Amino acid sequence: MAEIFLTLYSGEKKAVAQGVTVAEALKELLSNKERKQTIAARLDDRLVDLSAVIEADARFAPIFAESPEGLEILRHSAAHVMAEAVLALFGNEVKVAIGPATADGFYYDFDRSEPFSPDDFERIEAKMQEIVAAAAPFRRETVSKAEAIALFDKAGQPYKVELLGEIADDTVSLYRQGEFVDLCRGPHLPDTSWLKAFKVIKLAGAYWRGDEKRQMLQRLYGTAFFDAKALKAYLHQLEEAKKRDHRKLGKELELFSIQEQVGPGLILWQPKGALLRKLIEDHWREEHYRNDYELLFTPHIAKRDMWKTSGHLDFYGENMFSAMEIEEVSYQLKPMNCPFHIAIYKTRKRSYREFPLRWCELGTVYRFEKTGALHGLMRVRGFTQDDAHIFCRPDHLEEEIFNILDLNLHILKTFGFSQYDVYLSTRPEKYVGSDEHWEQATSALKLALEKKGLAFEVDPGEGVFYGPKIDIKIRDVLGRAWQCSTIQVDFNLPERFELTYTGEDGKEHQPIMIHRALMGSLERFFGVLIEHYAGAFPVWLAPIQARIMNITDAQLAYAEEVYLELRRAGVRIEKDLRNEKLNYKIREAQMQKIPYMLIVGDKEVESRQVTVRLRDGQNLPAMSIAEFAALIARENEEGRSGAGNS
Repeated sequence: MAEIFLTLYSGEKKAVAQGVTVAEALKELLSNKERKQTIAARLDDRLVDLSAVIEADARFAPIFAESPEGLEILRHSAAHVMAEAVLALFGNEVKVAIGPATADGFYYDFDRSEPFSPDDFERIEAKMQEIVAAAAPFRRETVSKAEAIALFDKAGQPYKVELLGEIADDTVSLYRQGEFVDLCRGPHLPDTSWLKAFKVIKLAGAYWRGDEKRQMLQRLYGTAFFDAKALKAYLHQLEEAKKRDHRKLGKELELFSIQEQVGPGLILWQPKGALLRKLIEDHWREEHYRNDYELLFTPHIAKRDMWKTSGHLDFYGENMFSAMEIEEVSYQLKPMNCPFHIAIYKTRKRSYREFPLRWCELGTVYRFEKTGALHGLMRVRGFTQDDAHIFCRPDHLEEEIFNILDLNLHILKTFGFSQYDVYLSTRPEKYVGSDEHWEQATSALKLALEKKGLAFEVDPGEGVFYGPKIDIKIRDVLGRAWQCSTIQVDFNLPERFELTYTGEDGKEHQPIMIHRALMGSLERFFGVLIEHYAGAFPVWLAPIQARIMNITDAQLAYAEEVYLELRRAGVRIEKDLRNEKLNYKIREAQMQKIPYMLIVGDKEVESRQVTVRLRDGQNLPAMSIAEFAALIARENEEGRSGAGNS
């Protein structure tokens, strides 16, 4: 039998017999301990099952159970097991659609006349346990497309038949485990016994193919891990996330609301939420002033022709709201702020001596999101971007990107985010501009990240149509990633709008435009803050920093005096002077997550002090009104500097 050579990840080459399976090759390549943890392999750039036959020389890498790729394979296999369980329990009247792995688990879409219930979750899990106990192997079959269509048509599975109709290849792969068969590329686990720790979590609706004109399916979500301990930790995190849900806390703390009579995805800021938002915006403006930015304000609509020039109608039209007619001229709600900043640039001739121009705006934009995609503050139809555009010369580009990164990370730290993932997103399939400009822009972003010493991943093809970008995803206290910051280099819009400046040589040149947002959408950032702090904001951000409460009516006059004096000192304070028991008032203040409770009784009136209680139940020594005002001022200053954000 002929020999072939496998190149291991270490660079070492190993000879194996041509035609052996991956499982057989492992006996020659890995130790017994490593083999027991191997669930699949990578041959060159293909992930394959252990049963795959190796016919030619290849680069070879085992996929271990606890690796990210291994976890994805486990969860994909779990989706198949869940689908088998659903069909076994509810019969062939259930139509199966698709069931991929996700970042946190897996799902499978089902077409069923009756809705699934929480009681069904337990039944499905129990049936999955039976399938797991049977240790049924996942078997891959390659068949003709015609055979596969006939198979699924006979089984009464129209969604699989539709998917097959869109496949160009003459052959397709199927996977079987037990009595279940699915259309799938794979790979999968060696057998179902590997699936030891899983949970069916929730049910949601999902249109087939994401098309709201198609059938509404039932999407069952689950998760799976290789051990019960990891599953338990994840389920605990889910419970913690429920407690921190910004929609729940936003309502309880009276921060914001969304009302049907106004419209989905449109936010109503209530007084406390509006005050917190003002604190965020004020800090943002102060930091930008310190970093030599100038503030702009622009309209909410513009002539439709402007969006044609910018390219947004061609590349972004599906995310824009319909045009409106004003005096027989078409106008459009703005989805972006950049063309307005360009219009300001063009109000007069520019000289190379003016650069860089750093213009920033808290600009509200409007984007069409389907109702099913809306999610509290995280996905809305009207939101405010902390936008900025830098117009600069080519020799400024690297330094400007570096300065943006400095400001970006400083602001994120100020709000309590010190962990983040950085991505360099490169040219997408659909783009504008020359390859030379794309390469120049990508190189500048990459070099700035390297000089800053930031670890980053390349995200191929995820740049915007006009240029590459840096994306920063912050991690909250639960370790969840949220897309916020972005830095984008753009040669395209300056060219489309014919922007020029007079160079040192007296000739006209085209500037480079940098788009950047540090917090991204203020609405999303606000939602992330709520969940990060579970609504218990640091003192400098808390909309209400203190609440004063009396013990009896005898202290009413003094409590009013304390309230007014602290308010004049800039403390965000409210009062609770109701004729209620003190413990009841304290409990209410704690539920509202107010940092300080100021209690006044006869003793405090006599000493001209206040007793200070923290929201976690601890007490501070009694202090004067001036001392408490100084304490708040100190905490405000530390918070804004990034030293006190916990």
